[in-house]
Amino acid sequence: MGYKQHLTTRPATPEQSNRGWFIVDAKDKTLGRLASQVATVLRGKNKPSFTPYMDTGDFVVVINAEKVALTGRKETDKLYWRHTLFPGGEKATPAGKMRQEKPEEMITSAVKGMLPRTRLGRQQLTKLKVYKGAEHPHKAQAPKTLTVVD
Repeated sequence: MGYKQHLTTRPATPEQSNRGWFIVDAKDKTLGRLASQVATVLRGKNKPSFTPYMDTGDFVVVINAEKVALTGRKETDKLYWRHTLFPGGEKATPAGKMRQEKPEEMITSAVKGMLPRTRLGRQQLTKLKVYKGAEHPHKAQAPKTLTVVD
């Protein structure tokens, strides 16, 4: 055992990553600020055992997705694009209509944009659970409240 061995930080292993559950109330929270802090928890960057190439993050449950705040004129001007996979099948949905029809998609797409575009990022996104109202089926996991700084 040399001197340097005591100074090295060991990377986390899958057995060491203990997953916690957090709950976030999106009511009156700005969408981008909420998404960036949720993405940090999903990746595990808030933990001392953060390892960039491993999934060490926690599960996050977001409730009241339809009450998330948008700043400026984003309610009418921001567009969510999708494609039907048919020629000329581009569809645009304004944020106001998206909030009424699929508010969960607004938060999911914002968080997805802040995660890595790799297999690891897609795996981390599966730990995000977004719900329209205040009810969620994850009470058995006893999620702790995550305070989002606005």
